[in-house]
Amino acid sequence: MMVSMDFPSGTRADLAQLIADFPLAWLVNHGADGFHATPLPLVAETDAEGAVVALIGHCSRRNAQVAALQVDPRAHILFMGPQGYVSPALVAKPHWAPTWNFAVAIFAVEVTFDDPGTLPAVRVLTDHVEAGMTRPWQVEQAGERLPQLMSRIIGFRASVTASDARFKLGQEEDLPELLDILAGHRDATLVKWMRRLNGDRLDEQMAAHGENVTG
Repeated sequence: MMVSMDFPSGTRADLAQLIADFPLAWLVNHGADGFHATPLPLVAETDAEGAVVALIGHCSRRNAQVAALQVDPRAHILFMGPQGYVSPALVAKPHWAPTWNFAVAIFAVEVTFDDPGTLPAVRVLTDHVEAGMTRPWQVEQAGERLPQLMSRIIGFRASVTASDARFKLGQEEDLPELLDILAGHRDATLVKWMRRLNGDRLDEQMAAHGENVTG
């Protein structure tokens, strides 16, 4: 059983976006021969309601973790999203204490390896990370090397059995302190996510001051 810490969990859309923005995750399991952990880029598969139901990826066939997961497919996948220290120097309130903001997600999964699904798994990932490029790279551009490259890896689908998302991004701060942090923090990505998770009250504050509400 996965026990959630007492932090806001965000929405289904927040979780899917976290994976999309920060696709490199740790695939972790424990087999008969010990502990295994491999960093892998993964793509979320979602259902009609936007819930993450599986994570698609691939890894080296020579990775000992493959054999271990074929015996026991249970594993955990860990995503680390935006994170950073928040200094009292950013906040005008006296005696405000420092904190660390972060967004993370933990999934309990069952991993199924899929030989025929290897190329589709690579294609899904490539399409995701190449999106927005002027000329997105396609796997077919590997040319004659493609069969050789595919023979070295194996695709998998990690079906989600439980999840725990934790978005500690300033929701616990009073609005004046939150605004101080947003105005002064140097990490633009962390600020973007803090704005996302505090959007409702930031919109209300802007509307109350007659400002144009923008994304």
